[in-house]
Amino acid sequence: MIPPIARRFVAGESVPEALDHARTANEDGVAVILNLLGEHYDDAADARADADTYLQLLDDIADSGLDACVSVKPSQIGMDVSTDLFEEHYREIVARADELDAFVWCDMEDADTTDATLDAFESIAADYPWSVGQCIQSNLRRTADDLDRLVDVPGKIRLVKGAYDEPSSIAYTDKARVDEAYRDDLRYLFDQRDRGVAVGSHDPAMISLADRLAREHGADYEVQMLMGVREDAQRDLAAQGVDVFQYAPYGDKWLSYFYRRVRERKENLTFAARAVLGQ
Repeated sequence: MIPPIARRFVAGESVPEALDHARTANEDGVAVILNLLGEHYDDAADARADADTYLQLLDDIADSGLDACVSVKPSQIGMDVSTDLFEEHYREIVARADELDAFVWCDMEDADTTDATLDAFESIAADYPWSVGQCIQSNLRRTADDLDRLVDVPGKIRLVKGAYDEPSSIAYTDKARVDEAYRDDLRYLFDQRDRGVAVGSHDPAMISLADRLAREHGADYEVQMLMGVREDAQRDLAAQGVDVFQYAPYGDKWLSYFYRRVRERKENLTFAARAVLGQ
């Protein structure tokens, strides 16, 4: 049984529970991105099992008629076994989504995996245009160059500030500097794209900036937030006509999910506590 404090952030342990959560969110005008909990598999069989689960989940979503999609983690579908296995599974999942007129996001993990993840995204998006999206982290010093490389790729880009505690040699570590980079990256995306921009942020200032930029450039965009965090704001934005997606993890690995988030960065614990308290 998932304890109440965790259930706020996890959409149950089973697929039916996750779909029920998506249905409830849809009633409030909020779409859902479902992520099966699991990461850092070093056994190819584990990666294959989760890839198969995503294939079935895409079928289940299509059959349900829900406004939902999926998001995979590279290390969940084979990255820690080999980059080839990761891309093989990633491509297979996106191919199924393309058949179903569905959508697949790929999360970004630690900086050691960035190149392989972006290589796979670029290749798969070329074969299955606008059926796939990639998360990009503004705290990395390389991100401006990565966005320039990806700006014409036919896939969505989810811009986040970044949750991994990377060294200062490759990442901005000061909050104000990360915010500055995020604003610069948003401006670049809206200046260069008229579709496929996803604003992955709970920061009201960044969401307001995105709205202003979208209006200036006549561009489409969406806002993405985590389940359990600022859900009132999610519903309010949806009511205003903004495309809002809630990232909702599910599965029986919820304990390791919270452990990893806290271990990666101490600020994550404070962030979760503030979300629970509604601050």
